[in-house]
Amino acid sequence: METYQLRDGLIIPKVGFGTYKLNGLGGVNTMVQALSNGYRLLDSAFNYENEGAVGEAIRRSEVPRSEIIATSKLPGRHQTHVAAIQTIQESLLRAGLDYYDLYLIHWPNPLEDHYVEAWQALIEAQKFGLIRSIGVCNFLPEHLDRLEKETGVLPVINQVELHPHFNQAEQRAYNQSKGILTQDWSPLGRASEILNNPIISEIAEKYAKNVGQVILRWEVQLGTAPIPKASSKVRQLGNIDIFDFALTEAEMEKINQLSKPDGRLKNQDPSTYQEF
Repeated sequence: METYQLRDGLIIPKVGFGTYKLNGLGGVNTMVQALSNGYRLLDSAFNYENEGAVGEAIRRSEVPRSEIIATSKLPGRHQTHVAAIQTIQESLLRAGLDYYDLYLIHWPNPLEDHYVEAWQALIEAQKFGLIRSIGVCNFLPEHLDRLEKETGVLPVINQVELHPHFNQAEQRAYNQSKGILTQDWSPLGRASEILNNPIISEIAEKYAKNVGQVILRWEVQLGTAPIPKASSKVRQLGNIDIFDFALTEAEMEKINQLSKPDGRLKNQDPSTYQEF
């Protein structure tokens, strides 16, 4: 597995493992299998209600805790300063962990306008050793500019929706200019339309790979970190078997051309979308 080094020095894998809807013992078993198959980043959230399953998977895995990047996220309903601190503590108690490697604000919720004080809470939690690295999800440049202006601290990661129908070119360029790694949720689009795309299928045939592998390779070559989810062993292994080939510039551009201005899957525009 290849890695990125974040601006604060934390090293994370280029491909992580998404845990959305992986709950209970079934979820634990799927995550243990993923760790056994070579994944080293588990991406969770308070609102996924599976932080306990993540913690149990880490304990049951033969992979040392020090080699695993555990991520969780602060929900919108707990963004006031006191609530944010309590929620970070609750996240750790749910998981039975001493610290999170990454903790992110899930959405900016700008209509509520508590994301700056939530960010200040993450800064404090990091100083107390509850979190190794702090970041955000779905933050637009205007939100990130405000964090920098009012706190002097920028996130090391911004996790955003990113797939061939929404390649986030402007957001990626902004993140890069600020030393922020772009991490990709829904990297495969959660849609059969992308997986059946003839342009990507032709590229996949050339390299003897499947369409999902080509998409994930495209995202890594963009300099981003996708976090696909897969339950089967075959798919789990396939999603990280992307480091033995490279797309040409022309192939990268062909996939970039698939992006659409309205390419979001559920029209979740961070300038207006509210998540609680």
